[in-house]
Amino acid sequence: MAITWIESVESRPFASKTPARRGTAASVLSVTDSTRQTVRGFGGCFNELGWEALQSLAPAKRTEVFRALFHKSTCAYSYCRLPIGANDYALDWYSLNDTPGDYAMRHFSVARDRQRLIPYIREALRHQPDMTLFASPWCPPAWMKTKKVYNCGSLEWTRKNLDAYALYFQKFVEAYAKEGIRIAQIHVQNEPNSNQKFPSCLWTGEMMRDFIRDHLGPRFERNRVPCEIWAGTLEKGIEHGWETALIGTMNYARWTHTILSDAKARRYIKGVGYQWDGKGAVPQTHAAWPDLPLVQTENECGNGDNSWNYALYVFNLMWHYFTNGAVAYVYWNMILPEGGESTWGWKQNSMMSVTPKGAVRYNPEYHLMRHFAQFVRPGAVRLELSGMMAAFGLGFRNTDGSTAVVLANPLERQETVSVQCGAQAARVSMAPRSFSTVLFGR
Repeated sequence: MAITWIESVESRPFASKTPARRGTAASVLSVTDSTRQTVRGFGGCFNELGWEALQSLAPAKRTEVFRALFHKSTCAYSYCRLPIGANDYALDWYSLNDTPGDYAMRHFSVARDRQRLIPYIREALRHQPDMTLFASPWCPPAWMKTKKVYNCGSLEWTRKNLDAYALYFQKFVEAYAKEGIRIAQIHVQNEPNSNQKFPSCLWTGEMMRDFIRDHLGPRFERNRVPCEIWAGTLEKGIEHGWETALIGTMNYARWTHTILSDAKARRYIKGVGYQWDGKGAVPQTHAAWPDLPLVQTENECGNGDNSWNYALYVFNLMWHYFTNGAVAYVYWNMILPEGGESTWGWKQNSMMSVTPKGAVRYNPEYHLMRHFAQFVRPGAVRLELSGMMAAFGLGFRNTDGSTAVVLANPLERQETVSVQCGAQAARVSMAPRSFSTVLFGR
């Protein structure tokens, strides 16, 4: 049976290497038969500024980017996100109904999305037709809020307003279906506990619970809306001081437990989405609700320098989420102009950057994501690893019987590991500060 070894170092990403079948190794890493969660996929978020960056490329370069992200020979992204209305990587702020008082949603429209988001998604679907798409608003229509602005306040908590907002979600799912795009999941609010400079809306766990239980869930059920409802995307529970030591506990208690412990709300909820400091609540959520899918919904974005150091940090994030039950991992911006600056001034990382001369640069986190996404396909089950290097590794068995082991070596020295998978073994001498994928054929 064939064994494939791919290694990435900063100066030489994604290089094919030949593993040794014999020889001593400093440590042994064993792939066990102990199975955990089933993986649903990897992906990124469709944002307006990403589409604009793509439009600055020559057609052949654009095709190259889409193949690098979505084709089965590369990342094969199949689990992706989009905003409902404006987010912080939109060209400007908008919702899908900016007509004040239109509780019947007669003026609801995705005309703005037809300019950028919908073409972006359609092109991705051309390369990857088997895609799961989930969506969340950063902000509801401003006229539905306590403060009539995009970056402050919360929903007006009246039945009329909440029923209208549930209808807004239904209209979104139906409008995209008419465009030939299936929305598989709705996550109720992006980062509901953060009052941002960009489009945002404050909720509490009780508010999200009640909205799902009394408005969104019944509407979707009554009208047979073919879309799941998720509690997401949750980002933190508390903010400062000595309480930060309890961030995981408080996040879980104030949000996930508050929402899911209500039986009437729970019956509508198909999963939980976490990002950023929400990671602290992931272990407790998985312990309390082991059969409920968890998804990492937005990779932490850095500060735009796209460094190898940050890619090593992101590996740790992926290890944390997957070892605590996550079924998917979703990157943030897939492609941006060089510098990655948002419309409000935050420079952020991206998997690819478009240079001023129209070239495409593949950044470190692209290569890291590819180490997973190319070799760990939807339907793979996570396998427990044993041995010292299990702290830096994740194992998965694909539906075709192949087994992928993804490793990081964050050390400043070479690390030689004997990766053992059943009767097969591969001795790999991992370069300092590197990533590896070892694929054992079926």
